[in-house]
Amino acid sequence: MARTSANKKKSSASRRTAGAAPLAEIDRQIAALIQRRAELVKNGSPAEAAPAPAAGLDDAAFATLIDAAPGPLPKSSVQAVFRELQSACRALVRPLRIAFLGPVYSYSYLAALHRFGQSVEFVPVATIAAVFEEVDQHHADYGIVPVENSTDGRIADTLEMFTRPASGCAPVRVCGQVEMRIHHTLLGRCSRAEVREVYSKPQAISQCRNWLAKHLPLARTIEVTSTATAAQLAGEKPGAAAIASRQAGVEYKLDVLAENIEDNPHNLTRFVVIGGQVPDRTGDDRTAVLFQMEHRPGSLADALNIFKRGRLNLTWIESFPLPGSDRAYLFFVEVAAHPVDRRFQRALDVLKRKALRLEVLGAFPVTAAVDA
Repeated sequence: MARTSANKKKSSASRRTAGAAPLAEIDRQIAALIQRRAELVKNGSPAEAAPAPAAGLDDAAFATLIDAAPGPLPKSSVQAVFRELQSACRALVRPLRIAFLGPVYSYSYLAALHRFGQSVEFVPVATIAAVFEEVDQHHADYGIVPVENSTDGRIADTLEMFTRPASGCAPVRVCGQVEMRIHHTLLGRCSRAEVREVYSKPQAISQCRNWLAKHLPLARTIEVTSTATAAQLAGEKPGAAAIASRQAGVEYKLDVLAENIEDNPHNLTRFVVIGGQVPDRTGDDRTAVLFQMEHRPGSLADALNIFKRGRLNLTWIESFPLPGSDRAYLFFVEVAAHPVDRRFQRALDVLKRKALRLEVLGAFPVTAAVDA
């Protein structure tokens, strides 16, 4: 019996040794191909030498890669590998500067990290307006800003910036999006029973208000500029906790007091990438449009009927008070089309004749939601 057991152990060890050799050879091949790819980019491969408008792996090309090489790994894992590979290769030519609502480990930072990878120069700023300014003044190649949340709706600070005229030589355009599933975590350096103050940005507090009322009814909520700032404060003040991402908790060495405390389990925040160019048509695109109609009965219906007659689906619509006016409104819509599509161009030509103001804010390919 002892000899049989020893033989089994020897056989198992032999299989592990035999299996290690092919894995080591595959790893060597992968490492060599990575360096070969990097050399092509560094030496001026036209496909990758300049930053793409959406500044990430083209989603259509990515889908083709996945379909050509099916396997046990989920698509998100393969995507993460290619995102970092492309980010590192492009940095050999010129590192991108990416502006976002900071500090690092805010949800805006996580969205930027997902879209651009780690091999970029991140530029954290204090306000959404500052993100636009960095891009507008060409201090950053791209910016990333939240535009709507499934619980709280539109992000007014972002919409307001699109209503302002550009001060740079070219207007800031929407050129990408990141739709992120947001899972809030209660973080601190004390027990939950000792929490007396909860810090976070207003939207995060709003998205967790029912949970807070039930589990921390005596704790005072305090609004700050970002979830990452909240995490930093929770690490400095006794009896304080923060609503932030788990990654922020790791960064500031905080304990997890409760997970997934958002009231809506399907809590999504949509971010848009802003830059100077509109990406090429993919066949599954959205175009963002801002327009103003005369303030009279039926004018908005007239505008929407233009899209209906053109068989163009509107995937998002928001009204926004015109700054400096007490009764006039601007309307933001996203159309299931690309600006070069003929049906969209015909509809836009008709709308131009009726609208007091009309601007195409940009376009982007549709992407799947990701986890924060």
